[in-house]
Amino acid sequence: MTYKILFIKFLLLLNLYSLLLFAQSDMPEMVLVEGGTFTMGNSAKTAEDEEKPAHKVTVKNFYISKHEVTVAQYKAFCTATKRAMPSAPSWGWNDKHPIVNVTWNDAVAYCDWLSKKTGKKYRLPTEAEWEFAARGGKKSKNLKYAGSANIDEVAWYDKNSNKQTHPVGTKNPNELGLYDMTGNVWEWCSDWFLHDYYMKSPVENPQGPAKGNLRVQRSGSWINYFEDNRITIRNANLPTEKDGFFGFRVAMDE
Repeated sequence: MTYKILFIKFLLLLNLYSLLLFAQSDMPEMVLVEGGTFTMGNSAKTAEDEEKPAHKVTVKNFYISKHEVTVAQYKAFCTATKRAMPSAPSWGWNDKHPIVNVTWNDAVAYCDWLSKKTGKKYRLPTEAEWEFAARGGKKSKNLKYAGSANIDEVAWYDKNSNKQTHPVGTKNPNELGLYDMTGNVWEWCSDWFLHDYYMKSPVENPQGPAKGNLRVQRSGSWINYFEDNRITIRNANLPTEKDGFFGFRVAMDE
């Protein structure tokens, strides 16, 4: 009986040790975003129809990852779950780059695994949470891009990317200390996409339409020109679609 107890204790300690190692190397760094009310969308004449109208939205406190999920972090998930890594992009894998060639379903699976591994409830950000965080939350300076009026200071986009992703966190952060909220890769959000959703969006903590065919993507990417990297730009794709400029970051309730 004593040996069995010692063995169980050993397994518990081993599991705790592996969790500590995981926390140090593979867990996304999270930033608390204090909730508030902001103007979501864009009513400028040059804005796309799906960005209109600008409307008031209130979001509660939440956490969002400081960086896009990296190749190294996603690789840990694939190794642990014996899941195949996505196809490598033409420039190959680099552990510090954002993961790409992931579907919305892949991103959700990663969140579910991370939740089980840590005991915390990770998920994709809602579109409203994403835009509030990109704008800088309560510290927002109402800039066109996430952290600057000059896109080159904060983003990898078609003019400076050399047609590939770049290591996360190598440009300047926004007002909340979040990196790459403009450019590098399009980021999956939890919401279904609806072209005119802003016309009927709830004011408090909108979650997106109840159903749909496409999932929302935000941020712009290394392949897009400067106008398609503004904070308010919206994109959408099938949840099974993947590409060399599709990635994600994670969120969590407070």
